[in-house]
Amino acid sequence: MRSAEPLVVGVDGGGTSTRCLIATFGGEILARGLAGGANPRSARDPGGNLARALSEALSQIGPRFGPGDVAGGVFGLAGASEAGRRQAHAITADAWRSAGLPGRPVIVPDILVAFAGATPEPSGSVVIAGTGAVAARVEDRAMVRRCDGYGWLLGDQGSGVWIGRRAVQAALAAIDGRGRPTALTGLVVPTLQDPAPGPGRAGAPPGGGPQGEALAQAIIAAVYDGEPARLGRLSPVVEAAAREGDQVALSIVDDAARHLTSTLAAVRGDDTSLPVVLAGSLLTRPTLVAERFLRSLAGRPVVLARDGAAGAAALALRAALPGGHGVPAPEAEAAHRRLLAT
Repeated sequence: MRSAEPLVVGVDGGGTSTRCLIATFGGEILARGLAGGANPRSARDPGGNLARALSEALSQIGPRFGPGDVAGGVFGLAGASEAGRRQAHAITADAWRSAGLPGRPVIVPDILVAFAGATPEPSGSVVIAGTGAVAARVEDRAMVRRCDGYGWLLGDQGSGVWIGRRAVQAALAAIDGRGRPTALTGLVVPTLQDPAPGPGRAGAPPGGGPQGEALAQAIIAAVYDGEPARLGRLSPVVEAAAREGDQVALSIVDDAARHLTSTLAAVRGDDTSLPVVLAGSLLTRPTLVAERFLRSLAGRPVVLARDGAAGAAALALRAALPGGHGVPAPEAEAAHRRLLAT
């Protein structure tokens, strides 16, 4: 029996994890799903992870609702800008069809769902620093300018993967004598190889000669044997080493904060009354990068991201959904606030 109340799907697909949420038009959250990363540029199985997160959420909505009650959805995906649009649309369409859902969802960059998942305000700026890094200015819930977000190979400066790359480079430089000694040298291999890495685990000792060459080769193998997003595992290792006074790690942290400050400054504009949304684990947790980055935002209203999937659902509610089931602005505003308060 069909419910009289339509549903929307909101998906936040990042480089490390994918979160799915199903909500009513009134903003009541009915179900959630979670899977691995959905960024086609850095995740190993982005399409499969989208399908798994969506399937897990849909499995929780019965018997009151069914897939036929879904009126539409918004997928906020890392790597879904113009260069990655074709692949993002393909994997999203496959996941949507495999779940038996009608119509097709709207695909937007994850920047927009991060902003909408933090504040119901229509305009402001947002900076994301997690697996990747990007900043954007948002006006009337549309992205009008962005900076970085170019992926692990070309940009994402200050991100977790960027920090991981710097840690690997510092370790190799220490081994072959180009760089300063650092505790990071012995931590790269066990962190990347261990399914549940911890910052305090030591690997083989650093040094030159045959022993150092063997460690360098082990580092190379550990890096290239996994997907690029896995380099983000090294970010908390760098954080721990920096807190213990490792000068190389401190330099990486300082550089990350400077890059993120520059990225945001390129897009945020001059209106100091508009909110600045911070998203991603490097900025929403009490990290050294966040501590340094926040110094540049003194006097500006700062909002920490809450739930990108809720932001995606809120954008879906505000959109003209298939079949003419659009939600009038006052009701959409109330539903948006309810989604963020849950």
